[in-house]
Amino acid sequence: MQAKDVLRKVGHMHQLADVVPVTFGDGRAQGMEGWMVRNGALQFTVMKDKCLDLAEVSYRGANINFLSKPGLQGRNHYDTNGQEAQRSIMGGMLFTCGLENICPPYHTADKDYPMHGRIRTTPAEHTGVTTRWTEDGYEMSIHGEMREAELFGENMVLRRTITTCYPNNEIKICDVVENQGFRPEPMMLLYHFNVGYPLLDEGTEIILPTRKVTPRDAVAAQHVDAWDHMEAPIDNEPEYVFLHELEEDEDGNTFAAVLNEKLGLGLCITFAKKNLPYFMQWKSLASGDYVLGLEPANSSVYGRAYHEAQGDLHHLEPFQSETMELTLRILEPDAFDAIRKKAK
Repeated sequence: MQAKDVLRKVGHMHQLADVVPVTFGDGRAQGMEGWMVRNGALQFTVMKDKCLDLAEVSYRGANINFLSKPGLQGRNHYDTNGQEAQRSIMGGMLFTCGLENICPPYHTADKDYPMHGRIRTTPAEHTGVTTRWTEDGYEMSIHGEMREAELFGENMVLRRTITTCYPNNEIKICDVVENQGFRPEPMMLLYHFNVGYPLLDEGTEIILPTRKVTPRDAVAAQHVDAWDHMEAPIDNEPEYVFLHELEEDEDGNTFAAVLNEKLGLGLCITFAKKNLPYFMQWKSLASGDYVLGLEPANSSVYGRAYHEAQGDLHHLEPFQSETMELTLRILEPDAFDAIRKKAK
């Protein structure tokens, strides 16, 4: 796509694609800042105050993500208070878990590690927006960094860049995590993608190139044969969590996809397995908590306690860094069969 061909037909690119800063002004979201991004039919919100995570995503007016009952909200006093952290988990399209812990809270004699860690509610600093024309189209990019640090403790920095290019239906996330301290530090990371209604509905397919599925617990074990589709909501149904071993392609990449034939809409998340070797699927049929979580990670769903017991807690050496790249792609029906075949 050439700039001159588009600009013959529009006066300002805001007509088709733009990044607009916003400040929320109500309820628990009071004062929270972010950006609303429009890329043609694809629209999404990036939260400045919450790790540059993706809150809302829609395509052609259809919602893609799950939003939990507490709703949109900024940082709260209970974010890092053990199990109370669930009151600040708003879901959204993505919330980032880590960096000292993921999944269940963990307590030692002298330190507490909250549920899903602290990075998910860490505000971004050194932020910025860039736009430019490339050979692929009109590229829009948001960047910033989040620091997880403590006096006499860790000094970890997550640098994030989120990019989308009109007219492509993709959101790209590039994260660089660096240990800026002078001792080795644990680095746990989980990308908690959350799919909701109407993309998620009765009959929605879950496509994974899985070679082994392991239920997390006895409740999940009763439903392991139904991991690949969604049923109708059930009042007060407990959550199911499944651990998947995913196949990777010749380039080391793998994926997770959700397809809704009735709606004619799908979503595919691709990532390299090298730095994110674990994958968890969170399936909740509970009425009001109807959600599918797709969770690439560098650590297990059993959390920090498990890895410390196993002796394989992932670390970064002083000034060592790791890069993670993930892509969210909106799927139209003509791509569904190819995704299904790719998983076999």
